[in-house]
Amino acid sequence: MESLRKPADIFVAKKNVENMQDVCEQYPDSPKFDWLSKYQKHIKGTRSSAGKIIKRDRSHTTDSKGHQEDKQAHSSTEKARGDGFQENNQGKVKSEERNELVRSSRHTVSNKAQMLTMPQFGLRDNLIKCELLKNEDTYTYIENFNFFLGTYNVNGQTPKESLYSWLSSTPEPPDIYCLGFQELDLSKEAFFFNDTPKEQEWMKAVSEGLHPDAKYALVKLVRLVGIMLLFYVKKEHAEHISEVETETVGTGIMGRMGNKGAVAVRFRFHNSDICVVNSHLAAHVEEYERRNQDYKDICSRILFRQQDPTLPPLTIMKHSIVLWLGDLNYRISDLEVDHVKGLILKKDFETLYNHDQLKRQMDEEAVFVGFLEGEIEFQPTYKYDTGSDQWDTSEKCRVPAWCDRILWRGKNITQLYYKSHMSLRTSDHKPVSSVMQIGIKVVNEEAYKKTLEEIVRSLDKLENECIPSVTLSQREFHFNDVKFMQHRAETLTVHNDGQVPCQFKFIQKLDEPAYCKPWLTANPSNGFLAQGDSVVIDLEVFVNRSTAPELSSGQQQLEDILVLHLERGKDYFVSITGSYLPSCFGSSIHTLCQLREPIQEMPLETVHKLSLTSPSEISSPDMEKALDIPKELWMMVDHLYRNASKQEDLFQLPGLHSEFEEIRDCLDTCTPDTLPGGNHSVAEALLLFLDALSEPVVTFLQYQQCLECCSSSGQCKKIISMLPQCHKNVFNYVTAFLRELLKNSAHNRLDVNILATIFAALLLRSPTKQDLMEKRKTKEFLQHFLVQESN
Repeated sequence: MESLRKPADIFVAKKNVENMQDVCEQYPDSPKFDWLSKYQKHIKGTRSSAGKIIKRDRSHTTDSKGHQEDKQAHSSTEKARGDGFQENNQGKVKSEERNELVRSSRHTVSNKAQMLTMPQFGLRDNLIKCELLKNEDTYTYIENFNFFLGTYNVNGQTPKESLYSWLSSTPEPPDIYCLGFQELDLSKEAFFFNDTPKEQEWMKAVSEGLHPDAKYALVKLVRLVGIMLLFYVKKEHAEHISEVETETVGTGIMGRMGNKGAVAVRFRFHNSDICVVNSHLAAHVEEYERRNQDYKDICSRILFRQQDPTLPPLTIMKHSIVLWLGDLNYRISDLEVDHVKGLILKKDFETLYNHDQLKRQMDEEAVFVGFLEGEIEFQPTYKYDTGSDQWDTSEKCRVPAWCDRILWRGKNITQLYYKSHMSLRTSDHKPVSSVMQIGIKVVNEEAYKKTLEEIVRSLDKLENECIPSVTLSQREFHFNDVKFMQHRAETLTVHNDGQVPCQFKFIQKLDEPAYCKPWLTANPSNGFLAQGDSVVIDLEVFVNRSTAPELSSGQQQLEDILVLHLERGKDYFVSITGSYLPSCFGSSIHTLCQLREPIQEMPLETVHKLSLTSPSEISSPDMEKALDIPKELWMMVDHLYRNASKQEDLFQLPGLHSEFEEIRDCLDTCTPDTLPGGNHSVAEALLLFLDALSEPVVTFLQYQQCLECCSSSGQCKKIISMLPQCHKNVFNYVTAFLRELLKNSAHNRLDVNILATIFAALLLRSPTKQDLMEKRKTKEFLQHFLVQESN
């Protein structure tokens, strides 16, 4: 590696200048750093260069002529859309024009410090970046921009009226729009296959409703089933948007279904990093704890990738500004419906707000810690009779509630207004909007150049020969009695006790695909430490359906060694050991059929031996007669049959994780008369049990045959008859239970389509990732067994 020591008047090493030029060539539209021109004489050969830095002019206005073509709102089939950025109101934008508007994940004049995180840059550049970030206040200033935030639960309706009164309710056009929709489409097709024509319909309605006094570019569209987020920016600001990333997370049943959950977009505007979240949390008055759990799941599971793939992903809370909107579904508690309506008539919103579940949960710091919400001076936005301003007159007569909310987290944010829009009557919700004046960090070019020069001079004084070193708080970690789907964590503190900053990274061992076993993670797995600084690394063990089978069978142990590598320094070794408690979750059907006692009551050697025994050996005369089906499966199905046959939305609403843990422990350690937890938690436990089986009910060997004969009822039954006896028993038992549920469809709102889609993915699992056609075929296969006795 070329020496990084250079004379004090040279700010960046020759190698790094070449790398930066490569970036400029890769993105010719990106503005060129003026200070790089000083070093061109150090580069051999000729290279193309990008243009001069574009100075920002807030007085700039768009072309008054514009385009007169009608805009066609278009998005790709990907879940995160909008890379073909579109200009609003004035027609289509040509591809070459779009590149000038917004560059997703590219470098602009507003994020120079971030440029140095590219993989091709080394330790010296990360030192520069670290110092630039620490001294950011010396070369940036705060400038205010107006953000329009809106949320609207449209109840599966198509747009029937103009959105102008909602989206153009401000005298001046906002700089940025972030618009969240929920329940865009309530059809089963959208629920199971994430495909809906209503996306285009609502995009068109939004496009026509944006403020007419400005031109807007669509930066990003991201949708998960019926949860959609649209991100627009004024055309003149588009060049200052960068690092655009989107993520989605479903919090429905098994943490996958997207009927509830969130979509999010993160981006950099000038030198400020911003994250916008649109969420739809669990429904029903009594389910505030489930809403709290949804919020926590969203915060932990939404992870944005960074430009440098070696850096850990960013969580929502890692952003300096977080804007959270959506149908949060928190209700009014402890008041009768007539009392609530009386308070609304008197406009006594203060008394009503004291009974608001979200306020109470935030006061208790159960959710949205660090977030703020403006004063609510508008009547509840749910629930109305569709097409009117009349409160719900249905049989359920819902208590009015402020379900639709907008919150924020960060500095230099002032809410200018917060209101609902009663004139829109398409849905049983009213849309809500908020305009926020947000102070954005903007780069001062001259100050930036001066700061950079001072940083590089100081780095030149460092002795390049100094070897980095760290001390570790602990070298050995033991995780005792780890359970299935139980998060266990320990912390490792790394302290830089050397004379120079250092860069650390956990590295792969020889012939291993990753730096750690799949049940282990280290966060962060790499980073930068200034002299004297420390970092706390979370070492987390989590056994899921992918890793449980080999651990339960004894084929793998909770053992690993992490190698912490210092760039230009030595390696440090961290030992991870632990013990895993075998569980019925992650075991095989034939193993569980041999166990008459709870799995954790059996000697570990017996469990391991049975797990490695083939079904043919189990059926030998020397073995004790096996159970027809696993007792754990019988207990869950029997519980649901007796207690939940008429349960509304069974298998469609998630349970509580705390209740799942109680159910898991109960099944693994004892044989009770009744299972703990609510019906939805037991239902989810059943789905997780089937999903975690080491070999699915319909074995991998028969999977392809199932796809080939899915249209023939007779052939499908023939395949099932050829399954191993215990697998055949389980299939027949589960499908018989599902047919019983269908007899109560008037109460539980289940149908063949719903059950076939949910259970086909569990009973007929693919040995590889399923495509959409395979999903449809497995669903068709299972439907034959759900309707055979219904006619």
